[in-house]
Amino acid sequence: MIEFNQVSLQRGTNPLLSKASLRIHDGQKMALIGPNGAGKSSLFALLNGELQIDGGDLYIPPKWRIAHMAQEVEASSRSALDYAIDGDHTYRLIEKGIANAANDAELTRWLDEMDKHQGYQVPVRAEQLLHGLGFAQSDLQRPVSDFSGGWRIRLNLAQALLMPSDLLLLDEPTNHLDLEATLWLEQWLKNYSGTLLFISHDRDFIDGVADHIVHLHQHQLTMYPGNYSAYERIRAEKLAQQQTLFEKQQTRVAEIEQFVARFRAKASKAKQAQSRIKELERMELIAPAHVDSPFHFKFPCADKMSTPLLAIDQADLGYAGSVLLPKVKISIVPGHRIGLLGPNGAGKSTLLKTLCEEIPMVNGQRNSGEHLKIGYFAQHQLESLDVNASGALILQRMKPTASDQEIRNFLGGFGFSGDKALEIIEPFSGGEKARLALACVAWQKPNLLILDEPTNHLDIEMREALAMALQNFEGAILIVSHDRHLLKSTVDEYWLVDHRKVQPFDGDLDDYHHYLNQREQFAPQSEQSADAENKADAGVDRKEQKRLDAEKRQRLAPIRKQQQAAEKQMEKLQNTLAAIEEKMGDSDLYDASRKDELNKLIQEQGKLKAELEEVEMEWMDLTEQLEADA
Repeated sequence: MIEFNQVSLQRGTNPLLSKASLRIHDGQKMALIGPNGAGKSSLFALLNGELQIDGGDLYIPPKWRIAHMAQEVEASSRSALDYAIDGDHTYRLIEKGIANAANDAELTRWLDEMDKHQGYQVPVRAEQLLHGLGFAQSDLQRPVSDFSGGWRIRLNLAQALLMPSDLLLLDEPTNHLDLEATLWLEQWLKNYSGTLLFISHDRDFIDGVADHIVHLHQHQLTMYPGNYSAYERIRAEKLAQQQTLFEKQQTRVAEIEQFVARFRAKASKAKQAQSRIKELERMELIAPAHVDSPFHFKFPCADKMSTPLLAIDQADLGYAGSVLLPKVKISIVPGHRIGLLGPNGAGKSTLLKTLCEEIPMVNGQRNSGEHLKIGYFAQHQLESLDVNASGALILQRMKPTASDQEIRNFLGGFGFSGDKALEIIEPFSGGEKARLALACVAWQKPNLLILDEPTNHLDIEMREALAMALQNFEGAILIVSHDRHLLKSTVDEYWLVDHRKVQPFDGDLDDYHHYLNQREQFAPQSEQSADAENKADAGVDRKEQKRLDAEKRQRLAPIRKQQQAAEKQMEKLQNTLAAIEEKMGDSDLYDASRKDELNKLIQEQGKLKAELEEVEMEWMDLTEQLEADA
């Protein structure tokens, strides 16, 4: 057990902890949350022995092995595999002892140590970890210096996971991961037997891993049982009782209800619709937990739009001599809200860059709408910011006619209040630069938002504000993100980029997770190197599974067809009902001379409502049948 007893910690003149107390029990999985700058990373450094407390007592079991994820890695000629294995210091020590053994007795002793340590499995485990984190078999022998900064961070994560530990400290482990690697890491951590303390701003990831939340707020450590959703509910109840927040709460709930109404009025795929409505209902429940957020902004939309906004036909995407996605045909129209799915390296970023004309099409036809205005966000935009300018100056350059007050008000919604809007951005944190880059995108008033991992470096409050802003955006959205909460709360449909194709994905994120598990290429190469007999068995199993899947599709086809027919009927009835209710909104209709006309409309309205309710019940029954057999 780790125990903080009245612990105080300061960095310079800045107090981070003030007589804070906390107990962490063996085997607990705890997410440490709090605003940027509150001291979360410093608390990790304290546990890791890099800082000393300024007051109180801190007890850590002396024999506990502590593993942590480093945030930086120097360029190295060591291979990725060797670098990952370096995380197991005991294995490297035993390996060195075997190599330098002076006699048979000493060699035997070291070999016994290797057996006790199960060292012969270490290289295999290292390969499995690297594959799970997205490294291909061909990457394992590449030098560390070949990889970009984000991929080097993945190598640090692999080191931390490989090290035998009683306490595992992970600081933003998903920040440089794609969705596939995030899902894999979530499952790995669920099975971790030690004590886990991690920092993350990915709420779905926290929900999937944590059994307790530690909130670092106002220099205190407060523990909440359960995952992040449970923490939000408890915090929402507390904040809802504060009368000073009541009006803000009502405004936030009204925004959510407006979005719910807009979404419900649009027929969508059954399973996605149900999943989305549940998410929105949950958002209504936790709305008060975020009313004190410093971030309140919108994405203004261009005044004019074209249909389609953007289309490409028979397009070969990639580079000359290396086409990654051949013969792509897609069209984006106003109101499209698309999440882009696909394994790492399948071509998602290539597609986005092509649509934004950062790279040209190799072949094909491009049709840009007359009023197309793209707002594009990607991580490299952070690097292209003029670090010698202020946020206000950057926006002024983009729109010279804007007044100083207009710019200040706009930046205030992104957390740059007061003089912060006038500060040179060179010393800004990654999160501050990401917020400013998003502000630059919003300032352009686009009608098509193309976002490539927009939540990296953003804390939970900013992610929540981003989700709300995207929900209220009137144009089209195309987004790649490993943040499942952002996807679930902002997109209506998914496109899958895989096997050199771009096509609609019929399902939600749970279906996509299942798709990845079934996808043969997703299995680690080390598992694919099993003996021939196991391969043969696996082949038979896959054939049998395919046969069963085909039978299930055939069995469910009539039900799915009925469900789709019910959806179309619901949409037709909703449109007719809306037209009648619009007529009933005419005040002249209630004159005595138009009594018969009014009665007729009332009768039609009642008949349509009854028919719509009947069709909705049928749709729900069919959906339940499909989900029960899923």
